[in-house]
Amino acid sequence: MPVTITDPDDPRVADFRDLKAGDRPAGAPPRTSPVIVEGTAAIERLLISPYRVRAVFGVAGRVEALGVPDDVAVYVADKWVLSEVIGFRLTRGALASADRLPPADLGQLLAGPDPAAPRRLAVLEALNDHENLGSIARSAVALGIDGLLLDPRCADPLYRRSVRVSMGHVLTLPFAVLPEWPAALDRLHDAGYLTVALTPAADAVDLTDVDPREHPRTAVLLGAEGPGLTPEAQQAARVRARIPMRSGVDSLGVAAAAAIAFTALR
Repeated sequence: MPVTITDPDDPRVADFRDLKAGDRPAGAPPRTSPVIVEGTAAIERLLISPYRVRAVFGVAGRVEALGVPDDVAVYVADKWVLSEVIGFRLTRGALASADRLPPADLGQLLAGPDPAAPRRLAVLEALNDHENLGSIARSAVALGIDGLLLDPRCADPLYRRSVRVSMGHVLTLPFAVLPEWPAALDRLHDAGYLTVALTPAADAVDLTDVDPREHPRTAVLLGAEGPGLTPEAQQAARVRARIPMRSGVDSLGVAAAAAIAFTALR
């Protein structure tokens, strides 16, 4: 049976305390806090993901509809206590916490289950906006991207806002970190990938001219909103490509550009 929480300071719901304050409790090292998942749809994806669920917390009606396994702690509270614990009004009615998993092994992610099979990856440089990262992850899963590669400056893909915007899909998308940037792109080239750097530059090739049938293994490079990819990353890529647009529009938001590129290179 769910345990009813009446005291906002109850230590049993410590995973969910003051979520508005940041991506981890004060003094905790980066990327060590539990994964926090908001909303019943995202929690349902968490329950079938490889992440071990620690606890579920929310208003009774939303929590009871989830079918949480018996070995997971379940806590319920009224909306006022829930808001006081997490630090804001939750419209989705339920949250869950889960243990983190380490990033995937880079070599295994590049190779995939079959090193000879077609494969597509998304490579993110300095993408430090959690919501953009979550939106890209959602599009990646929907459009058949097999994994994310992050440079060392990227935001945490398992932070609450990334998970929320991805609707939990980021929990099913393997990711790895490229420790040496952009030199590590050579590992993709050695593994047979065509690296395609997105840029609005006039001298880039039209994205529609990149034929995915000729390049069964492709990796799309995307930079941060605003500055885009650095010149060094563009130079390290095999192809610089632009999305054709009407004159007068110089670029798209990175999440929209990512979805278009994922579709074009299917």
